[in-house]
Amino acid sequence: MKRPIILLAAWTLSIALLLTAITRQATRPRSVRAAEPPAGAAGTADDWPVYGHDPGGMRYSPLEDITRENVSQLKVAWTFHTGDISDGSADRGRSGFECTPILVDGTLYITTGFNRVIALDPQTGGQRWAYDPFVDLTSGYGDGLINRGVSTWVDPDRPAGKSCHRRVYEATLDARLIALDAATGKPCADFGEDGQVSLRDVPRYIGGWYHMTSPPAVIDGLVVVGSAIDDNGRAEMPSGVVRAFDARTGALRWKWDPIPPDTSGSSADKTVWQTGAANAWSVMAVDPQRHLVFVPTGSASPDYYGGLRPGDDKWADSVVALRSQTGEMAWGFQLVHHNLWDYDTASPPLLATIQHDGRQVPVVIQGNKTGFLYVLDRDTGKPVFPVEERPVPPSDVPGEVSSPTQPIPTAPPALVPQTLSAEDAWGLTPDDRDGCRATLQGLRNDGIFTPPSLQMSLCIPGNVGGMNWSGSAFDPERGLLVANTNNFPTKVRLIPGDQFDEARRTGEHGEYTRQSGTPYGMFRTPLLSPKLHLPCGPPPWGTLSAVDMAAGTIRWQVPLGTFSPVLPGKAAGTFSLGGPIVTASGLVFIAGTYDPYIRAFDIETGKELWKAKLPAAGHATPMTYRLNGKQYVVIAAGGHAKIEEAPLSDALVAFALP
Repeated sequence: MKRPIILLAAWTLSIALLLTAITRQATRPRSVRAAEPPAGAAGTADDWPVYGHDPGGMRYSPLEDITRENVSQLKVAWTFHTGDISDGSADRGRSGFECTPILVDGTLYITTGFNRVIALDPQTGGQRWAYDPFVDLTSGYGDGLINRGVSTWVDPDRPAGKSCHRRVYEATLDARLIALDAATGKPCADFGEDGQVSLRDVPRYIGGWYHMTSPPAVIDGLVVVGSAIDDNGRAEMPSGVVRAFDARTGALRWKWDPIPPDTSGSSADKTVWQTGAANAWSVMAVDPQRHLVFVPTGSASPDYYGGLRPGDDKWADSVVALRSQTGEMAWGFQLVHHNLWDYDTASPPLLATIQHDGRQVPVVIQGNKTGFLYVLDRDTGKPVFPVEERPVPPSDVPGEVSSPTQPIPTAPPALVPQTLSAEDAWGLTPDDRDGCRATLQGLRNDGIFTPPSLQMSLCIPGNVGGMNWSGSAFDPERGLLVANTNNFPTKVRLIPGDQFDEARRTGEHGEYTRQSGTPYGMFRTPLLSPKLHLPCGPPPWGTLSAVDMAAGTIRWQVPLGTFSPVLPGKAAGTFSLGGPIVTASGLVFIAGTYDPYIRAFDIETGKELWKAKLPAAGHATPMTYRLNGKQYVVIAAGGHAKIEEAPLSDALVAFALP
């Protein structure tokens, strides 16, 4: 029986595919102007100037034109097609469209999966200019052909109207940082060499395995970049160093390594430490008043065996506050010690001020793939709600020394299930339920933080959730945080190196990776029923939650998305990649789901108020702005680079009231 799309979607999201070549004829960057630029976007506008609307990433818009009462009247105002799309045929890699546009000075700026930067008229969707860096697409990029957006900076020493008064920055798949004149799209010649800086000068750089997908952070005249590094290929991966460059010249100002080389002890001791990554591949947040950069870091390499990276692996899997002028660490908080589960800090940090114990407290709210939310004092990094170091199951894998404890917040509660017993197994039919129960009885299953084993372990949540790069949004008037989460339990097994080839040849369907340089290869696959291949964990498999940040409690939780071909009429929820935004009128806008819709929810109740079908799934975070008295909601609807059976598109869609 052919597996339904739900299986393929969840499974392919966990695979780092090497993409094949997409040939481009030209070898030099060029800028293309529209022959006749559309009419300028005159009038007032509420901008969306950075990825998360404000530097701290709250994703909160003060606009109130679209309300609970009229949101059902939203219609498509315009659609722009980038033309950058690849379906993976003819030895070509697949593209995605994960960009969140920014709006400044009456112009929308977007990026495509081919790293083209495009400026649009926000009223009509007409193109003003386009810049093509001609990224080397002959390399394979583990995340597919994607980019999530650009950043911008105004040069205070350059008068308005002069070239590069405002600059637009993009970090590319082939590891370049590019600065463009926001008015024309031409490279800023005084930045690096002809408008670009190479980001390849890092320890153990490997082309294609080291790339950029998120927009840079801009603060205090500096542009700060992290990197995306492929998972599980080997122990010694490229360094996850974070770097800051002068916004005008491109000169390197500082760098910070989350896991610097171990320089203590004898030379023999130094050779034990074999790792890399711990990279900041997600979106950073900044606090200009405190001159701090908040960096979310991922897993040290490789994900599932840590015998060559003993200890807690600080500062992997953390949120770290760096001083913007020097790169020195102000504080750090590690969310997962000695990570063995691919539990990256993938969710962007969110800076907010919450009511706590009768006072206003500036905080960093940090989600994790575990489903936990950590609320930390912004100045000190100390937990606002208590966090306890609790014992967790030890590893039984020879050579592995897992952390004896993990930091567990007492509030808010986890946003996803973290245990699944054989008795609680789910199946659409009795046979499938019995099959799931039998599978669970054969797994090592001690709840969250069950270490990978040689027999097979349950990993719950799996590696695509709870909270992934989708992140969260915060309503400061209501004190509510909104986040979308995934609930897909996963099976994980370590395979001795001398058995790996045979296991891959004869074993069950799933992802096999050698983890070169370690004694063990890795196998993982979603925990699915034997016949219908549906998740063994009960639905909903994707949720939207609202958390009362003053009380540290969940206000409401609803399924997000539907798998109508599989479970008709049931709100089962789907995995989602692409996060929410909130507006002052009490609306939550979100796409991100496997089904191709954008939706609006009532932030007070979680009731779905509106949805509109998109050309393809909108695996991106929307944005909103007002221009000439009209509020627009914009979403990139391109499908996903890793979901091979789902349709792709190149459409940027804007909605507005009639």
